[in-house]
Amino acid sequence: MKKISQSPVDPVFVQDPYPFYDHARRFGDLFFWEDYNKVAAVSHRAVQTLLKDRRFGREKPTELQTPGPDHLAAWQAIEDHSLLELEPPRHTRLRSLVIKAFTSRSIAAMTPDIEQLCRDLIHEFPDEPFDLLQTYCTQVPVITICRLLGVPEHMAPDLLQWSHDMVAMYQANRTRQTEDRAAQASAQFTEFLSNYIDLRRVEPGPDLITKLIAAEEDGEKLSRDELIATCVLLLNAGHEATVHALGNGVKTLLQTETRPDVLDENRIDGTVEEILRYDPPLHMFTRYAYEQVDLFGHSFKRGDEVALLLGAANRDPSVWADPNQFLPSRDVVTNTSFGAGLHFCVGAPLARLEMRIALKALFDHCPSLRLEGDPDYSNTYHFHGLTRLMVTT
Repeated sequence: MKKISQSPVDPVFVQDPYPFYDHARRFGDLFFWEDYNKVAAVSHRAVQTLLKDRRFGREKPTELQTPGPDHLAAWQAIEDHSLLELEPPRHTRLRSLVIKAFTSRSIAAMTPDIEQLCRDLIHEFPDEPFDLLQTYCTQVPVITICRLLGVPEHMAPDLLQWSHDMVAMYQANRTRQTEDRAAQASAQFTEFLSNYIDLRRVEPGPDLITKLIAAEEDGEKLSRDELIATCVLLLNAGHEATVHALGNGVKTLLQTETRPDVLDENRIDGTVEEILRYDPPLHMFTRYAYEQVDLFGHSFKRGDEVALLLGAANRDPSVWADPNQFLPSRDVVTNTSFGAGLHFCVGAPLARLEMRIALKALFDHCPSLRLEGDPDYSNTYHFHGLTRLMVTT
């Protein structure tokens, strides 16, 4: 197996990781990423296989689990009950309860509300150059998830900050300062949600938190810790990835001077999928091997961690012709941006709906939208999103 070194905090790499993926893919389905000290899957077939193979999972094998440091106790308390980090049988039970509340019908019912939200935000655009990321791409997902869960919208700034501080734990440039901020955000998030859940128990509403409180599976309900962790996950995942996907999508449409007819009713779904393929908001997920597994010429031992490079899988030339070109007419049927298998993103339908509505509303109401300067990606990996997106209308 080829050993390759590439710093994940190198600014050149962070701004454009795709040349590195192309280089690594030349050596096969897997390579050893020296900077992470682990095997990485770089081809589409390897990423898809490992996402779906139940001999691999998110949860660290029991014998490798160790208590976390005391200063991360508040953050770890949420992680220990997070749907994202669990495997069956706990994952099966939690996901079934979430799906009962997070139905396709409840998501589809939000369409008029999201459309009106987009119109309201666009109406407030200033005449001079402004940051579309903050005024639109961030606001649509965070307000939508607040409304879906029933969380007061005036809490959106706090929720954003808590979320940013918590998800920074997954980034390559994590420091002790990152950990302290994540722990503080976790404690504040937990306190807020704990109080809000108490309120919803005595004053139920039509929101998702009320539905999660009421949901049962085989006579079991979510525990308080599970409720808090699930709400944190839905709030964080419900906007972090969509913010990046929207920003990356607008940037791509403007830089490639793509004709607005790709957002017509009969074409927009394909355009959204191509945006997610071409420049996804998340580039790496990891899995642990649960037994000895021989795949793609490598023997994984129990406990081995493997990095699944979603951004690389989406640019694999064995699957797509001209993968480094943005082609809205492309038939994208195997997009890995939301994962696959057991941990396929439960919020994917909502993210797609938000992108569909927000992109169409933006370009319908702002046909002369153009970039002001070159957008920069945030100096973080393995998330992939912009720091700002300056535009004029």
